[in-house]
Amino acid sequence: MNDIMGIIFASDNETKLNELTLHRTTASLPFCGRYRFIDFTLSNFVNSQITNLGIITRNNYSSLTDHIRMGRDWDLNRKNGGIAVFPPYFSNSARSMNRGKIEALYSVLDFVQHAPEEYVVVTNSNIAANIDFESVFNYHMEKGADITMLTYTACPNTSRKVIVSEDMAGRVTDMRVTQTPSSTPAEIGLNIYLSRKDLLIDLITDSYERGYTDLEKHILQQKKDSLKIYGYHVDGYVGVIDDIKSYYHESMRILDTNLRNDLFTRNGTIFTKVKDSVPTRYRDGANVKNSLIADGCDINGTVINSILFRGVKVEAGAVIENSIVMEGGKVCSGAKMSYIIADKDVTITEDKKISGYETYPMVIVKGKTV
Repeated sequence: MNDIMGIIFASDNETKLNELTLHRTTASLPFCGRYRFIDFTLSNFVNSQITNLGIITRNNYSSLTDHIRMGRDWDLNRKNGGIAVFPPYFSNSARSMNRGKIEALYSVLDFVQHAPEEYVVVTNSNIAANIDFESVFNYHMEKGADITMLTYTACPNTSRKVIVSEDMAGRVTDMRVTQTPSSTPAEIGLNIYLSRKDLLIDLITDSYERGYTDLEKHILQQKKDSLKIYGYHVDGYVGVIDDIKSYYHESMRILDTNLRNDLFTRNGTIFTKVKDSVPTRYRDGANVKNSLIADGCDINGTVINSILFRGVKVEAGAVIENSIVMEGGKVCSGAKMSYIIADKDVTITEDKKISGYETYPMVIVKGKTV
């Protein structure tokens, strides 16, 4: 698969993720105990032998660059290819930041044009899935597609792109953006696209010159009849994170062992930045049920249906239920928390009782003491 390069958008839906992306991009948002969302995208590419990657950032990208470093943990620190991180671009003489994916892609066209690969995958980074791009490429070639867009089956929330392909062997006949949630499953676009590099360059150049900004609206929807756009269905676990509610919901789904195994083993290993942490210590007072605990934790309290990242301390008498506690968190003696997302280095003081709701979890911002 050395004939494919990848372009990754590091920032997406950050306004809807509110407190969780105040100090980071969506790509570097922690997920599933030890990982960041960028880990899934990078691992999928590497497992498919796609090793020439560009990451387009927008803001708050220092945590992302610190996490990926030179790409060593994904075997991407190489002379040919590897990772190129593009800081926020200013696309015109007025020095205004790019307004959408078309302007963002236009700003890196020189990188794309000079890459030796013939095909390119363009993807968001707010996706947790284990995807085999070799199968996607084979499907693309078999269909003679101009663009292959990846989809999955889910009940659409607002602003999800529903893909319609009826009686045309997978060819996309329509796309629409949902305005209200639905309980009826549908094919949802993953914002992952495969095409020939020269076609993408032509489409982006033409659209940019016309003042267009939205890749999906101004290219895919407008050209669905003139281009051969096909949908490739992704099986297995797929988590798309575009707001606080979906972040919490998908995190809780990962407590299901079968879904977790599917995510981390279906088409290859998911890699992340290696840290030399000690194993988690479970003391005499520890009571842990149906939870995902990363290394380096110190537990002497109760943890039920929850996810603890590295280095979390749970003192005696503390109770954590249906919650997410990120790296370096501390829950002091007698404290109780439920339906909480606690960002990095949060401290819950002694005997404090805090609770959100399953449908609206409470977020505690990074470094805060409650």
